[in-house]
Amino acid sequence: MRPDFPARLPKHPLNTALLDHLREQGSPPSGPDDWALGEWQLHTHPDLLNRLRELGLGVPLSAAYGVPLLAYKGVAAALAIGTDTLLLRLPEAPGDLEESPWPFPELARHGWQALDAWQTGLRSVEGDHRLLLAVEQALLHTRDLISQPSVWPNGSHPG
Repeated sequence: MRPDFPARLPKHPLNTALLDHLREQGSPPSGPDDWALGEWQLHTHPDLLNRLRELGLGVPLSAAYGVPLLAYKGVAAALAIGTDTLLLRLPEAPGDLEESPWPFPELARHGWQALDAWQTGLRSVEGDHRLLLAVEQALLHTRDLISQPSVWPNGSHPG
């Protein structure tokens, strides 16, 4: 992958918990054969990176510490991690989707829901459709969070 692709997730109060978590996991590539995302070792399978890109329907990818993600105005809304987990910023997990077997409790406290990226219990078309809707909901939810000063951590809203 090109070292300048994708854009880095900016520091933003709503990204703090996620960036703190990902920073602990991040590492530079250990050799020339390592997959990299910018200057960081890729922390998701390349197929899952492509899956996130497809589910984003044209939203440009961003990245933080080797993890690909989708953001709305610089605030993370969805990310791909490991081989089969999507983390979506949503108030609750969608009831019609399988949750990931790899929960992230430290991020769940900050509104992140871990979902199975492949939805093997559903027909592929149905699973894709439901995941597309969930990613769209995560982007819309993130948009709404940005406009609500009361949800910003530590009263850090600039306006």
